[in-house]
Amino acid sequence: MAVRQFHLGWFLGNSFGVHGWNQPWSGVDARDLAQPDLHVDLAKALERACFDCLLLEDSLFVPDNYGGSMDFYLRRALRAPKNDPLPLVPLIAQATKHLGIVPTISTSFYPPYLLARLIATLDLMSKGRVGCNFVTSTAERAAQNFGLDAHLEHDLRYEMADEFVDLVTKLWSSWDADAVVADRETGMFVDPAKVRPIDFKGRFFSSRGPLNTAQPPQGRPVLVQAGGSPQGKAFAARHMDIVIAALGTVAEMKAFRDDMRSRVAAAGRDPDSCKVLFVVSPTLGETNDEAEDRAARRQAQREASPEIALAMMGSLTDIDFSTFDLDAPLANLTTNGQQGTLKRFMAQGRTLREVAANYRFGFEDAVVGTVERVADVMAETMEQVGGDGFMFNGPLSRRYVADVTDGLVPALQKRGLVRTAYAHAHFRDNLFAF
Repeated sequence: MAVRQFHLGWFLGNSFGVHGWNQPWSGVDARDLAQPDLHVDLAKALERACFDCLLLEDSLFVPDNYGGSMDFYLRRALRAPKNDPLPLVPLIAQATKHLGIVPTISTSFYPPYLLARLIATLDLMSKGRVGCNFVTSTAERAAQNFGLDAHLEHDLRYEMADEFVDLVTKLWSSWDADAVVADRETGMFVDPAKVRPIDFKGRFFSSRGPLNTAQPPQGRPVLVQAGGSPQGKAFAARHMDIVIAALGTVAEMKAFRDDMRSRVAAAGRDPDSCKVLFVVSPTLGETNDEAEDRAARRQAQREASPEIALAMMGSLTDIDFSTFDLDAPLANLTTNGQQGTLKRFMAQGRTLREVAANYRFGFEDAVVGTVERVADVMAETMEQVGGDGFMFNGPLSRRYVADVTDGLVPALQKRGLVRTAYAHAHFRDNLFAF
């Protein structure tokens, strides 16, 4: 039986804290973190390993949820500071030839026409290698940065996002693919018959169109989303090419993918037109004992500093977990923030201390060991889940990147599980090649 290949991406948390600026092997001067060198090196390594894409996470606020203050977040570089990821896109595109590049934008605050024009431009500049990760933004502080007293209600944000994507998709189609003729003999650069207004009027947005730049080379850049709530899944089923899920067990991953494929089919789309990539954070070592020791030390740090997980979760849910008794049974909590994330978080233990110690962002505990052991686990996981691949997440250090791209990926390639070369010029075509 032929081995079924799967896809690989890298989820880059866009804050200086993920660089491990004060840790050994960070490979970066803390005073120079705003420079793009480390990101460009990451992109080159991913392309050498034939990854599908690099996703650049983003958010639009400095959290102050934990303890009612920004202090903890700023001291730890936790979610702040972070630079706008979009200027990185052309730099990474210039340094690579095949890798897909996916910046993040907020459908709650970004003007649709501006976004459609920007992404079309980047796709043209990269010759068809750009995607867009859509988030609705979850934080009250983000909303206040854009002139709102309070954030929009959760479900309403997804209604807006649905209309947002509908509008930008129509703008990308306002030029035919062959509208630019550049006919020297007639002197006609663009055929006017192949460019048209869209006259879009919705509940939240309107735009006459057309775009004032040509259609993106991919037609529609690759669309990505990571919401795990029912509303987020419904939104993804209607529009997305990639859905990212951070789940801890094979059973959860299989259930999520089966559910997404059913939703995509119910939305009138081919289930294979939407890839589900699962966040994976392997711990690698020269021996299994070495990797297990690294994982044990990281777990000890979690248990000694539960406030890190609680502060991070607070910034995603707008809940101040510093006000709770760490060792008391937890009551049910609700949020206008990331509902799916809160639900997974609360399922990790009976008390808040247990929850913080046991919380994982994705598939982590099972992928500890040598590259051979971890490759076998990933292979077995994909076989049980059914596809479609993994989205790596881990510290942005040259050492960790090399462990994955020059150690683990070759082990996967040796098994025939991931590509060894790019077959197509465009991100979208490589994504749907298998």
